[in-house]
Amino acid sequence: MDIKAAVTFETSAKFQIESLQLSDPNDDEILVRVTAVGICHTDLAARDQHLPIPLPSVLGHEGAGVVEKVGARVTKVKPGDHVALSWMYCGTCPSCRSGRDPYCENFLALNFSGTRPDGTTTLTKGDQVIHGSFFGQSSFADFALVEERNVVKVPQDIPLEILGPMGCGIQTGAGAVMNALQAGPGTSIAIFGVGPVGMSAVLGAVVCGCTTIIAVDISPDRLQMARELGATHALNANEVDPVQTIQDLTGGGPHYSLECVGSPPVCRQAVDVLPLLGVCGLVGVVAPGTEVSLNMDLIMNGRTVRGVIEGDAIPDLFIPKLIELYRQDRFPFDRMISFYPFEEINRAVEDMEKGLVIKPVLKL
Repeated sequence: MDIKAAVTFETSAKFQIESLQLSDPNDDEILVRVTAVGICHTDLAARDQHLPIPLPSVLGHEGAGVVEKVGARVTKVKPGDHVALSWMYCGTCPSCRSGRDPYCENFLALNFSGTRPDGTTTLTKGDQVIHGSFFGQSSFADFALVEERNVVKVPQDIPLEILGPMGCGIQTGAGAVMNALQAGPGTSIAIFGVGPVGMSAVLGAVVCGCTTIIAVDISPDRLQMARELGATHALNANEVDPVQTIQDLTGGGPHYSLECVGSPPVCRQAVDVLPLLGVCGLVGVVAPGTEVSLNMDLIMNGRTVRGVIEGDAIPDLFIPKLIELYRQDRFPFDRMISFYPFEEINRAVEDMEKGLVIKPVLKL
């Protein structure tokens, strides 16, 4: 079928809206009419080839929409269902079998290869192959082919256009606090970087009952938003030494810290700020091979540093929880969303890169 999609033809190039041909769904696939899709820093990392994807490609991995057609073997959803789209996993490796889907041993191949698991492609422009299946969806398009594993059925009384970011950025930040760190009531947390992931972590910390929630950033607007969403303190890292200031505020360091920037110097700060037995979670996306220098003696003294992928979440279980919290006005993630027409994807990306918006969402 003919679809409209934003194509990345060259490294760091602007997105081009093109008419493409999309394959019919296989027996295990689902055709989704995309209503809206969030733009994530991971999309930009792939565009800039910091993540190994083949070009030309259609990116996009925070889609939400309506099921149009299902393959013969699909039982999870039916035409007309509302869905949010998330990442792909194999379901058969040891990580998946133990319920740790974000750490699927085939994650890179399934989400970044540009093809279906069987190696076939789904998109063409005339005789030219356009790589798709990005995170099993390639939702920078008005239609996307997905599988049952990366589709989450969502309630029809919640606006679909706000649910796309649930599939990655929102559940990554909230899940890092709620699932990975498992922050408890009365604890303290320092969140380094309050973009969409860090801001979702602030919301997750409020849900967990953290009583000291320290947001660190260099954007006054983002720090103000973090305050409005529940941060008890907001520190501009251009104006204060965040490590010393946080240790002073918490009487020696927070129980938890979260690095949401993908920066080795910021990672060092997030580790150095911890007290004995403190835990630092790393969620910021970095280029392969990025290294950081840490104080080994500091870590030896009971501190923990751990990486977190996709918020340690099982989307089928976690996204409905976040939606219910939103329904109860306890998780107002929609306040960080700014909408753009799909055709203005490059303006949305530019505004995001300039820090003018927190979470741009394209409406189709």
